[in-house]
Parts: sequence; structure tokens; C-alpha cells
Amino acid sequence: MGWTLTAVFFVVYTLVSVLRNARMLNAGYDLGIFEQAIRAYAHGRAPIVELKGPGFPLLGDHFHPILALIAPIYRIFPSAVTLLVVQAALMALACFPLTRWAHRAVGPLTGLAVGCGLGASWGLAAGVTKDFHEICFAVPLLAFSVTALGERRWSAATAWALPLLLVKEDLGLTLAAIGGFIAWQGLRERRLRERSQHPTARRGFPFLLGIAVALLGVLGTAVEILVLLPAMNPRGGFDYWHQMPGEASPSGSLAGLASAGLHLFWPPMKWLLLFMLAAPTAFFGLRSPLTLLCVPTLAWRLLAGNEHYWQPNFHYNAILMPIVFAGLVDVLHRRPDVVPPPRRRKILAFSAAFTAVTAAVYPLHDLVLPSAWRTPAHVRTAERLLARIPDGDTVASSNRLAPMLTGRATVSLVCFGTGPDPAAPTALPADPPRWVVSDRHDPTVKTPCPVDRTHRMLRLYRAHGYVQVAEEDGITLLRSP
Repeated sequence: MGWTLTAVFFVVYTLVSVLRNARMLNAGYDLGIFEQAIRAYAHGRAPIVELKGPGFPLLGDHFHPILALIAPIYRIFPSAVTLLVVQAALMALACFPLTRWAHRAVGPLTGLAVGCGLGASWGLAAGVTKDFHEICFAVPLLAFSVTALGERRWSAATAWALPLLLVKEDLGLTLAAIGGFIAWQGLRERRLRERSQHPTARRGFPFLLGIAVALLGVLGTAVEILVLLPAMNPRGGFDYWHQMPGEASPSGSLAGLASAGLHLFWPPMKWLLLFMLAAPTAFFGLRSPLTLLCVPTLAWRLLAGNEHYWQPNFHYNAILMPIVFAGLVDVLHRRPDVVPPPRRRKILAFSAAFTAVTAAVYPLHDLVLPSAWRTPAHVRTAERLLARIPDGDTVASSNRLAPMLTGRATVSLVCFGTGPDPAAPTALPADPPRWVVSDRHDPTVKTPCPVDRTHRMLRLYRAHGYVQVAEEDGITLLRSP
């Protein structure tokens, strides 16, 4: 059953993500960025990403060296679609361990419900249909790790969790939480043995292992954020500190702590996020201590000043889904007093109903929409105009057009220029591109390229002699003189 569901959801994820890409629903931020990095790895180079800025090393933005594992596949299949297929495979793989655990521990019906609930969950749907992100590696790693925790296989849980340090800098805190869980369970086991006076040769092993893992997780995150990222960042720091609250109040002051506490649960969008996380398990997953492993990720997201982090459609919700469903399996398995068979059936029915409702809202429903299988006329126009750009050339592109070029050209953003104020460039880039292409219908009008900055740069390119090769359906193509 586990492998069957994994295969089914791999096909579903692949179809949905590839169809969305064919309709130009992905962007340079972030599919193009990651393709530039993996393309560099595939050719034995450092991950320099021009879409982030001239000569920008992506390991100075986030710490994700695990992406290099995709390089051999990309070398054989050099396309942005390769990244989407790999992401689909990794996300789908998360269904296998949790389905198998639920089947063995509770029964086949529960295994089927958990596997389908996880695979069709709103968190994975949002993650797999939103460009490409490094956290696709964390999803199966966490699924295998929390399954091992639920089965009390401490060494296996640790082995699956350790690579999280190579996925993203904040995931060391989740590794630390896993270590804390192992240490806590080790203490409980030791107390039970002492009460039963049952000797064992591995008496203190889980506790010591958990402490070591927790320390490694905290230390790993500290080293990555305070040492490695600043060392590789052109600005010499960690770019995301400013998104944490408290800048207006003295650090550690009573006012600062009160502000952070209020900010943690306000605005109400955060309540919706917490509701959406608890509802797939009919709120019974909250009874499992495994669910506490969500806390490190939720804490920095709810404290951050970036409103995108609070929303249910944020791709980072994908890493929470295996933890949420592991909590449900843990409760169904270890708390028969709380969930006898009649109540278990009601919980699984509620979970299935909630998943069905959210699946109708999130992009998995694309598979039954005829429009999702058709290429819009605007996309066909874009493909035809971009075909005029030779392979290996340099291009300044708008956001949505960028991933259509990153596999065969050196691509930067059309709004990049130079001048005393980066937000209002007054000159061409230091190394001007040979081609400029801009889509007036690009919906990303605020970030990364505000409309006024894009218009300013197009005027500058024209003033410096760039020739208009084509303009059709809102897409403008310029070539250097």
C-alpha cells in the first residue's frame, strides 16, 4: 500500500506541477533561481545566481548544499522540468513511511486514510505546486524520522534527521527538537525500568543520544546563520534578520518581549494557519507529543514580520504535514483509551472530508479542469518570441519569463541596473545583457521587480540604443545595438 500511494501521488504531483509550468505559472523567483544554482553544480561550478544579483552566490542567501544531489540528474536532463519532477518524487516519498507505520500499528484502513490524507494534504499541495524549493528534501527526511520516533527506533530517527542541517539553516532547530524528544523519551524509559527493576545494557543510550542530537542541531543552526552564510553573502550578513520583530524595542526589554508575545498570535491570519494545521487530524493529533516538533518552524514563522510566512499557501507548510499526520498515527496507536474504534472511524472520516474540501481549493484540482491542459495563447506567444534568443546568450528578463530561459542562457532580472540608489537605478548594469525581454502582463508587480523600476530600465535600455525586435501581446523584446 505504501509504495502504491507513493507512486500515485508522484504521478499526480508531476502532472500538476508540469502543467502549471507549461502555463507560465512559475517564476524566476524561485524556480529560475534554483535552476541557475543546480545548473552551476551540474557543470562543477559554485552556485552563482544572476537572478539574485550580479555574481550572487546562492549559499550566501540560504544554506542548502543538499541541492548538489540533483546535479547529476540535471546534467542528463537540463530543464526546469527536471527540478519539478525531482520535487514531486521527494514529496510523494513522504507517504511511504507514514502509510506503512499506520498500517502496521493500527490497521489497513487507517494506513490508507493516513497515506491519502498526507498525499492530498493542503500543505503538500501548496509546496509541490509552488515553483521549486529546497525543502522538498526535508519532507521525506522528516517523514522517515518521525515514523522512526513513533516506533521508538532512536538511531534510525537520528540518521534520517541529521541531513536536515544540509537542507536549510533553520532546520537545525527541528533537528534539535527531535533530539529533545529522544532525550525526553529516554528519561521516561529509564524511570519505567527503575520502577520495574529491569536491567538493560543500553540504559542511558536514548537520553545521551538525544542530548547530543539537540546540541548538534542548535550548534549547526548557529554556525550556519552566524558564520557560513555571512561569509558567503556579498553583504557580509544574514539577509533575514530584519524580518524578526523587536527592532523598535531594546533587545530583551519588557516592552520587546510583550510586543513579540502579542505579535505571535496576531493578526488573525495566524489563527487560520494553526487551525489548518490541526484540522486534518480532527484535532486529535495535538494529543501526541510528536506534534511539538512543529514548534521550531512555527515559532520563527509566526514571529517574523513577513506576512507571507503566516499564510496557509506558503510552501514551508509542506514540512509540517508529515509531523501532523505522525501525531495522528501516534495517538491512534498509543491511546486506545482516548480513541476506541468507533471514535477512530469518525476521526478518519473527518480527516478525509477536510482533505477533500481543501483539495478542491488547492491546485491539485487542476487535473480535472480542461483549461489546465491547454496552453494559453499568451504562453505560445512568449515561447515564440523567446525562441529568437540564441542559446548561451545573456538576457535581462521579467520574473515569469525567466524560468523559460534559465536552462539555456544567463538570465538576470530586467529591473537590475546601477546607480546611487539600488531601488531606483539610473544606469545600465555593469555588464549589460545582449537581450532584454519584459512581459507587461507579469502578475508579480511588486517583487522582485516593481513596475516603475521595470519601466525605468526599459527606457534606459532604449536610450542606450537597444533595438526593439518585437512587441506582441504585452511582451517586449529588445536587442543590444
